[in-house]
Amino acid sequence: MRLRFHCQNRIGILRDIVAHFADYGLNVAHGEVGGEHGNAIYLHVPNLLNAQLTTLRPELERVPGVFGVRRVSLMPSERRHLELDALLSSLSDPVMSIDMEGHLVAANRAAGQLLGVRVDEVPGLSLDRYLPDLDLPALIRRNNARVNGLRIRLHDATYLADIAPLHRENLEDVASLAGAVVTLHRADRIGERIYHVQRQESRGFESLFQSSPRLEALIREARRMAPLDAPLLIQGETGTGKELLARACHLASARGQSPFMALNCAGLPESMAETELFGYAPGAFEGARPEGKLGLLELTAGGTIFLDEVGETSPRMQVKLLRFLQDGGFRRVGSDEETYLDVRVICATQQDLPSLCGEGRFRQDLYHRLNVLTLTVPPLRDCLDGIEALAGHFIDRAARQIGCPLPGLSPAAVARLCAYHWPGNVRQLENVLFQAVSLCEGGTIEPGHLRLPDVGQAPGLAGIDLDGSLADILGEVERRVLTTLYPQNPSSRQLAKRLGVSHTTIANKLKRHGIGGGDEA
Repeated sequence: MRLRFHCQNRIGILRDIVAHFADYGLNVAHGEVGGEHGNAIYLHVPNLLNAQLTTLRPELERVPGVFGVRRVSLMPSERRHLELDALLSSLSDPVMSIDMEGHLVAANRAAGQLLGVRVDEVPGLSLDRYLPDLDLPALIRRNNARVNGLRIRLHDATYLADIAPLHRENLEDVASLAGAVVTLHRADRIGERIYHVQRQESRGFESLFQSSPRLEALIREARRMAPLDAPLLIQGETGTGKELLARACHLASARGQSPFMALNCAGLPESMAETELFGYAPGAFEGARPEGKLGLLELTAGGTIFLDEVGETSPRMQVKLLRFLQDGGFRRVGSDEETYLDVRVICATQQDLPSLCGEGRFRQDLYHRLNVLTLTVPPLRDCLDGIEALAGHFIDRAARQIGCPLPGLSPAAVARLCAYHWPGNVRQLENVLFQAVSLCEGGTIEPGHLRLPDVGQAPGLAGIDLDGSLADILGEVERRVLTTLYPQNPSSRQLAKRLGVSHTTIANKLKRHGIGGGDEA
């Protein structure tokens, strides 16, 4: 059992507390001093039972300077270890720590895979075994400063190493060097890394492309809701950018400098989803880590948790999530201790939650808790008036990543984009244009470069605004028909023959709708 003593910082108080455990024949295995001013003492007493704690608590609280005693799930050092382990495990790049003799002290999972050993086999390994031509300790002593982009060869691959020296005390004293943390980046993936870093940096509302009046209205609404510290439910089809919108709302709130964590609830087994979100206690189940695991909620303390596809959560998860939304409390898997946190919850779904409530597949009380603030992201087929500008944005991004000249987009290709139903929405558009840029050998993207699968056909009136007059509605239908058929009949004469009307009629209609650049051929 682990205990936290809120106490006065005075000489001898630890001795006075530990003496009571000695009187009961209980061994104190580990102790730590914490708190901002050393006003907390943590003790790990492995054999202490609940009944014994009930008897001991009054005696412990009578120790001069002790203001309160309560159970905790982790010692401060254990929590730091778990947080560091979670952070390192989430990194895809190999990260390792070495001492000044050139021996490995610790490494993350990616580094263990690179070196061909388990993480627990890393401590004590000599770096010379892997880098015989590089004396890293000598390099660290010689520079005594951070080294970025050192090119090394490891297992017939080239890496760029970032080396951060570790000092015991004086940062300028070579004698205080204790080792270094080395991070390896694959040299052939640096361009990809820069691209992803740029995407990570541009996550606010300014990064959201607002090429359509409907998207502009959505962003205005989201800006008003972002600072409100209440649950937010974002609805929209797959690929519409619900997580980007959630992250922008987080950054625009008072929690913007705190963590933002995301969990996709779709397809996760119930037990895995529960342990990912809430964590588990030491020895909670067979195969669990002996020190337990922090859940995403605890790693997000003070920040925002984003639950994607919340409609896919199990009934048990729904109960625990409802409890957390009600009072901020939860229990880790395998633990009877309550944990209370301040975390904002943003959820997203592409399902009709009221219908799921009616079918008994989603708790109605949970739905009302989540539905305090609501945003609905329109599908791409309802924002076709801005698709050309959005396509130009994605083409520019793809050309920068691939490292090729910026291609243009032909009128026929624009017409093809406008005629498609986009079941995968903005994400599909980005992927299609990335592939088109890679396929385009000339300076212009043509319809043949656009690989658009004919799946998930949209309903006939999808995306057509029915609020206007009959003339307005028929004009929009006419525009869509001409936009769809023009790429297969790329001249006014061909299209007139295809539709059985005069060449002059089609030429005028194409000009009115801005299709085909006024081609009279």
